[in-house]
Amino acid sequence: MQIVTFGGVTVGLLVLAWHLTDWWPGLKSLRSKPAHHAAALLPFLLSWTYGVLAVLGVGGLIGWAADTALWISSWLGDVALVWGVGGQAGQTAGAAQYLPLTQAGGGIVLILTAVMVVLARKNRYGTDLKRGVWCGICLGTSAGVAGFAAAPIAVAVNWLGDGLYGAL
Repeated sequence: MQIVTFGGVTVGLLVLAWHLTDWWPGLKSLRSKPAHHAAALLPFLLSWTYGVLAVLGVGGLIGWAADTALWISSWLGDVALVWGVGGQAGQTAGAAQYLPLTQAGGGIVLILTAVMVVLARKNRYGTDLKRGVWCGICLGTSAGVAGFAAAPIAVAVNWLGDGLYGAL
């Protein structure tokens, strides 16, 4: 598992800010149809959750792809911090304590991977899903709010997997 640097967290927050800025409908429109506009954030939120799961508790090809995306994002963020604002590279952001996935939870993540690949190819929500996964990968191992969200997400996926595979 890769450990996120300040540059990686910065990239994750940048993707989040980018998406929220792109989504922002304006105050008047948001007040007139709040549920409609909040629902437009669901694809991003669901894919963010998948990104957190992919980087935290999964090995194999899916885990390798998530770790590689995190490594590249951390490196790019570190370069941007050093050359953009004169910061320091290589500082590790606080690592989150995470709950590993069970075998059944890993099966659910594999199923979710197939669903995410199919959904990301669709034109309507493809960009939202890709941004959400990228943001989740970057923020999933940080010790901040995203790190605290990782444990309940892992518990929920393990519970769902146990329920699904236990019923079969």
